[in-house]
Amino acid sequence: MAEPRVRETTDEGARDLQDEATGVDAAAICADLIRFDTVNRGEGVAHPERPAAEHVAALLDEAGVAATIVESAPGRASVLARIPGSDPAHPAFLVHGHLDVVPADPSEWSVPPFSGEVRDGCVWGRGAVDMKGTLAMTLATVRRRLREGRRTRGDLVLAFLADEECTGDHGSRYVAREHPEFFAGCTEAISESGGFSVHAGGRRVYPIATGERGTTWMRLTARGTAGHGSKPAPDNAVAEIAHAVSRIASYEWPVRLTPGVHALLDGLADALDTTIDHDRLDAEARRLGGVGQLFSGTIRNSANPTRLDAGYKINVVPGVATAQVDGRYLPGTGEEFLATIDRLLGPRVTREFLNYEEAPAADPAGGTFAALGAALRAEDPAARPVPYVMAGGTDAKSFHRLGIASFGFAPLLLGPDLDYFGMFHGVDERVPLEGLAFGTRVLDRFLDTR
Repeated sequence: MAEPRVRETTDEGARDLQDEATGVDAAAICADLIRFDTVNRGEGVAHPERPAAEHVAALLDEAGVAATIVESAPGRASVLARIPGSDPAHPAFLVHGHLDVVPADPSEWSVPPFSGEVRDGCVWGRGAVDMKGTLAMTLATVRRRLREGRRTRGDLVLAFLADEECTGDHGSRYVAREHPEFFAGCTEAISESGGFSVHAGGRRVYPIATGERGTTWMRLTARGTAGHGSKPAPDNAVAEIAHAVSRIASYEWPVRLTPGVHALLDGLADALDTTIDHDRLDAEARRLGGVGQLFSGTIRNSANPTRLDAGYKINVVPGVATAQVDGRYLPGTGEEFLATIDRLLGPRVTREFLNYEEAPAADPAGGTFAALGAALRAEDPAARPVPYVMAGGTDAKSFHRLGIASFGFAPLLLGPDLDYFGMFHGVDERVPLEGLAFGTRVLDRFLDTR
């Protein structure tokens, strides 16, 4: 693992030792959390988050925090806590993350995916990046601050949630609907997918997420006439759904430069001392390599067919065929997106939402974004923070309904040889120990501003 190790702003030796201890604590907590199998296969099929939630609650209890475990269904547990600040009149601030992870096939991995093994300077295992490593940094930082008697100015609200890797029905949606009292006074938050370093031209860019695309998971249905497979079938539901799916898959969505993506492009051009041709963004994304991945998935809407279901026997033409499509749309383009989908489907295929979420956004020009950037620069003077829009989605959508704007901020200093984007839902997911230590220092500095 090349490079990291930026620490030019050390204070006294005692502070450095405390920083080091917090980083070690974060790594240990990360490894322990990975060992809890919280795999979420979607559609209600998940290992219960309850054991991991109890572990998190115990870690908070050790620091004097009265955590509450809430269940939306047996075993589907989330942890909520509210730590009083020094000024009751100051706005509260939310830090949220999820306990569940996506599946992992052990036969594909170099290490058992739920071992939490430490090897080659990294903690390995499913969830190391997405997002038990971030939960560990949060817990280690909060525990240290409380041991030292340091409080945020406003109340600090913590939410460790179930079910983010599906719809959030058993996690963020549930707590936002059933336990809004925990989030009273919160207007802003931080969570996953931002604050990590991306190397480009000898410089380190740190994208901070200020928004994400909206979600439209859809079931498509075609109906026809059932019959014998040997007879003419002009009203064939399977053929109809196949044609519709093919039209969606082959459609080239036009570029739509939203304000958030525009801000990212401007920030990258400035940080890298280059120009970015807005008329050739696909080519520019390839030219810029890893940095280009920050905008390649958010310059247009997308709709990917992910599932087909029809029939029960080869010589029977079924009367119904269905498909599922994962649709994502940029802020402000929802109506255009659905109108395009309806045109591509044609008159004989209907759609229904399996999951629909608006595209949330936070202010890249406000004080919180500035404080996040300042915390990064304090630990890495070469840091160039830029705003960006996430291609995927997070629990931020649920808290958006409560009027809480979330920034994607899980700070990590990474070496140039680690494919960070490939860690999300990928094989051999891992997070560097030095990255975790860096993240705890950044989070500590940021919480000083809250």
